[in-house]
Amino acid sequence: SQHSLDQMGERKVINKYIPADFDPSLVPRGKKLSSKDGTVPVRMMLPFSMQCSNCGEFLPRGRKFNSRKEPVQGPDGRYLGIQRFRFYIKCNRCSRPISFLTDPKNADYEMENGATRNFEMHRNTTKEIDENEGEDEGGGGGGKPGEKEDAMKALEERVLDSKREMEDLDNLEEIKAMNARHLRIDPLEALQLEEIIDGDDLLTAEDEELIQSVRFGKSTQNGGVNRLTQEDEALLDQQRRKQQAQRERQQQGPPTKEKINLPVLVVKKKKRRQETTDNTTIKKTRANESAPQPSDTGGLSNLLGGYGSDSS
Repeated sequence: SQHSLDQMGERKVINKYIPADFDPSLVPRGKKLSSKDGTVPVRMMLPFSMQCSNCGEFLPRGRKFNSRKEPVQGPDGRYLGIQRFRFYIKCNRCSRPISFLTDPKNADYEMENGATRNFEMHRNTTKEIDENEGEDEGGGGGGKPGEKEDAMKALEERVLDSKREMEDLDNLEEIKAMNARHLRIDPLEALQLEEIIDGDDLLTAEDEELIQSVRFGKSTQNGGVNRLTQEDEALLDQQRRKQQAQRERQQQGPPTKEKINLPVLVVKKKKRRQETTDNTTIKKTRANESAPQPSDTGGLSNLLGGYGSDSS
């Protein structure tokens, strides 16, 4: 039992013995490098979707692989002191080796060999934004492509502004013409008319004579004008009413008496005497028919009457 207690105590021990000659720098950190190519085996998932350039197999994002990792050597091995790494995987269909690198500059991964990266919309938008920012920054200095583009944009804007001004002038002229048509009076002429009205010099003597010489209506032989009295107006009203009544009658039309040709039936009376004679003749014929006719069998019966049943 004491032995078992000692074993349980060793399992749950918190304080560990550290010898005096312990050197922590000698302890290997991380996984051991393979003796073949100096890479480290890593279980990882694909950070982006890709297509194998040999068999055309699509490898989606998030698929797990047993990859091999190694640090990138050379001048491109570091970016601002950050180490770049290379990963090796194999296609799960044709076993072709595929390699891709880390990209700390863009916080992404970079395809190297063995496959092609599929299109991703968010990468395209971020790329366009970066390019636009670079063009804006490049436009400040002289002799750069951004400056040329800015000059072209400024020229296009000037052309558009000139076109707008021309259109505005044309619209203004059209509005002025429409207003002149509606008004048809010059403000200076209106002021002159007001001055003339205030001075009471609107009509001259010649204008008054001309107005008096004008005669309206039918003139008589003496040169006067015939005026209608109330009696004349009443007669005219009666004539108008008569004419209207005549028109209504003409429209309705006069009542026409049409002769109706009915079929003529001729009735002849029979003579009574003839009927009586006919009746008497008919009665006589019927009585003759009903009367018994004389038979000729009387002589034979007399002849045969003398013979009895016993005679042979």
